[in-house]
Amino acid sequence: MKKNIYIFILILFSFYSCDNPFAPRLSNNSGTKSILGDQTTINGLFENFRYAYIFKDTIVYGNLLDDEFKFIFRNYEKGIDEFWGRTEEMITTSRLFLATKSIDLTWNDITNSIGDSLDTDISRAFNLKIVFTDTDIINIYGRVNMRLSRKSTNLVWKIKQWRDESNF
Repeated sequence: MKKNIYIFILILFSFYSCDNPFAPRLSNNSGTKSILGDQTTINGLFENFRYAYIFKDTIVYGNLLDDEFKFIFRNYEKGIDEFWGRTEEMITTSRLFLATKSIDLTWNDITNSIGDSLDTDISRAFNLKIVFTDTDIINIYGRVNMRLSRKSTNLVWKIKQWRDESNF
């Protein structure tokens, strides 16, 4: 009987001393650097935008957009500007992410920046490569005019308005 108790205790201790290789522990290392940009800076916002497109991350993308977001584009067939809001933008971007094999976005120099620490209008060129299949690849060289906004200098920048000025 004593032998069985010792075996039971030995087995019990062995279970508590083992690490499950299929459920590794979470790291307690707080020194790791985030791959996302600091969105309290304008450069951080553009870094996060690029990350969202390259990794097709709708959560990061959604965190870039203000609740009052408006996307404006030129309908060349009708000769008018059209727009949609945040909901339509999220649906459209999600569909783009799902339909593509890969996306690469490169932001070029900011050509114009007017504003202050709470509201800024930025004009910036970009290169966008969208790969649907190995034979269906679109390269876009375009320009955006964005209105970035935040309510306080310690809050993150959000895109309030995006006017696409690309001709393709």
